[in-house]
Amino acid sequence: MKETTPSSKRIILGVDPGTTVMGYGLIAVDGKQMTLLHMDELVMNSKENHYLRLQKIFEKTIAIIDEFHPDEMALEAPFFGKNVQSMLKLGRAQGVAMAAGLSRELAITEYSPRKIKMAITGNGNASKEQVAKMLQQLVDLKTLPKNLDATDGLAAAVCHFFNPGQESGKSYSGWGAFVKQEAHRIKK
Repeated sequence: MKETTPSSKRIILGVDPGTTVMGYGLIAVDGKQMTLLHMDELVMNSKENHYLRLQKIFEKTIAIIDEFHPDEMALEAPFFGKNVQSMLKLGRAQGVAMAAGLSRELAITEYSPRKIKMAITGNGNASKEQVAKMLQQLVDLKTLPKNLDATDGLAAAVCHFFNPGQESGKSYSGWGAFVKQEAHRIKK
């Protein structure tokens, strides 16, 4: 596991997992400065088999990690909605992205959508558009992407940058840490 401190040089991968679109963004951090490295989205066919979409999420996350060599991963946690099936699918997408990060021994931290919005805009109820506009100023984005899933992934990375102690999210440093912290979920 790579050891990092808030003042060291590092790369943070932010991921907004979704079942049809996964947004992601990477920032380079040098002390108190952050620079946008890359952001994009993985768009999947909504008519495609759900398991094949999960495979694509895993493979794309591994490819991003292998290309950019991030030190840490910040994930947007699924929000609690009324549709249980949607929550289940989002949870699976998040789990697959987590598994990819853990397989490459990345430290992973989850943040709620509200926490991310609060960190970026100061308003936990901000719209996607407000978050994107603020990110445009924070990382000097010239233009916003057509879809805002990429900026949602970038927002997770920037939120993590603003929360160096990781005290506000769940953090895992590997499979052992994940199992230990989530022992209550394991059926015996």
